[in-house]
Amino acid sequence: MNPTQYSPKNILEVRARLGEGPCWHQDEQLLYWVDIYNHRVHQFNPATAAHQFFDVGEVVGCIAPAGINRLIMAQRHRLAFLDTSNGKVTPILTIEDNQPDTRCNDGKCDAAGRFWFGSMSTSGPKGCLYRYDPNGSLHVLETGLTISNGLGWSPDNNTFYLTDTPLKTIYAFDFDFESGSISNRKIFIDLTTESFYPDGLAVDREGCIWSAMWDGWCIIRFDPSGKEMMRVMMPVQRPSSCTFGNADLMTLYITTASVGLSEAEIQNSFYSGDLFSLPTTISGLPTHHFKG
Repeated sequence: MNPTQYSPKNILEVRARLGEGPCWHQDEQLLYWVDIYNHRVHQFNPATAAHQFFDVGEVVGCIAPAGINRLIMAQRHRLAFLDTSNGKVTPILTIEDNQPDTRCNDGKCDAAGRFWFGSMSTSGPKGCLYRYDPNGSLHVLETGLTISNGLGWSPDNNTFYLTDTPLKTIYAFDFDFESGSISNRKIFIDLTTESFYPDGLAVDREGCIWSAMWDGWCIIRFDPSGKEMMRVMMPVQRPSSCTFGNADLMTLYITTASVGLSEAEIQNSFYSGDLFSLPTTISGLPTHHFKG
């Protein structure tokens, strides 16, 4: 693939503080994503350009579809459902509510309908990776993370990917689909020599990983062995996450952030916080629903 053929398009000037966690709802043909610090869940219809958002009352780290007109959310210290027909938020359970320096961060569902999400800490490696099952059980799968971020699965469901952003590392684990367990963590992508940080990611049907590079002005596509294949340059400094969408799953939707940028940096990255789309020649993996 020639990266010069790929040109991101600004499709919504929303100026989010921390746009994150995009997910494509195949049944509704709608894109959802969050603005973490503005406590918003956004909904966008690419066919009509209709856009609305829901104020969910507090920090929201990530979302995943949970049926028609329903999303599951990981908020600061809790899981909750959002009814997108009326904006009602229904709490499910609390997470790390005794740790004021942590909050929930990125997450998504696996093909079995289990909701995976992580936490992050402002004071060291206190973050964890969780799995919330449709039967209501909560499992701790990994500890000692700084910022649990960018997660996904290989097309054959044999590998699970997890990003620790400040460590500039994307890990790969052996994944047991039936039990939902992970093991044998290894460094899959090491970006410690770079000036930027891996954030959210998406996996395509060829098993390649598309990772948004915070402070890197780009999205990088890695092959299944972890080798860099292509950089798609962005007009903004802080791409934050991405997901494949549309009926054919061949459009990459990219969230971005403006939080923490100086006035001069914003002048150089004027559309920071907006939503972008990137038509590709590759189909992505579908967004899975929570089945609880």
